[in-house]
Amino acid sequence: MAEFLGTLIIILLGCGVVAMAVAALNQSGRGDLIFAASGDWLLITWGWGFAVCFAVYVAGGVSGAHLNPAVTLALAWRRGFPWNKVPGYIVAQVLGAFVGAALVYLNYRYAIISYEDANKISRGAENSVPTYSIFGTFPAPYYENFFGPFLDQVIGTAILVAFIFAVTDEYNAPVKANLAPVVIGFIVVAVGISFGANAGYAINPARDFGPRMFAWFAGWGEVAMPGNYGNVNTYFWVPILGPIVGAGIGAAIYDFGIRNVLIARGIKPDTDVAEEGRTAIDD
Repeated sequence: MAEFLGTLIIILLGCGVVAMAVAALNQSGRGDLIFAASGDWLLITWGWGFAVCFAVYVAGGVSGAHLNPAVTLALAWRRGFPWNKVPGYIVAQVLGAFVGAALVYLNYRYAIISYEDANKISRGAENSVPTYSIFGTFPAPYYENFFGPFLDQVIGTAILVAFIFAVTDEYNAPVKANLAPVVIGFIVVAVGISFGANAGYAINPARDFGPRMFAWFAGWGEVAMPGNYGNVNTYFWVPILGPIVGAGIGAAIYDFGIRNVLIARGIKPDTDVAEEGRTAIDD
């Protein structure tokens, strides 16, 4: 339940800030300039950062607040998180993301419909990507195949997981529990500011797949599933597999480059920090 609620909060606030930008543009008469201004992008990146921060505060005490299948898999591989818990965590994360997207749509449906009417958007057609982007990610138009967006997701998630491992590592001056959610939120902001333009920095399979499935049910059709955008088609698997690969790479780089060196030097773990792979409720 904690993973479900935490991921729901991420999508509720994260997709909510994107939907709010649509509503604001409608009110200002700038509906044709959705997300064009740098101010809009900063608003969105900070919104997602706050979303992750508060979701970790909500879920951390029960589940450890993975809130991301890529993080769950990395913790199972490198931190001893039980593999038998992995499927349940991933299902809860995807369901939470789906429900979060549904709540965002319920709240902003009139703004979305108004934007579509004002800009002559036919939901499910190629020109509906701007409203679909409230929920899911898509590749930038300068890509001609999947490789560029896939690499982008690998790099972005590798950074995310390596930084999460760094700030929670009991051998490496970890952030204490009461501030860890804030720092992790900053990590998400940093990735969004630096790696957001190419493919929307999903960096979380549940964050993309859950809302993508809702968008498909809500009428966005092939734009949502399988994710056809003209320049890159059948895109849905990229923000699933890319983050999983990236999480493994980020975890390995951090452990082999930093954690193992600290252990070899005889650094003693901070006894105030729980082992990362364990759920808080087990302690």
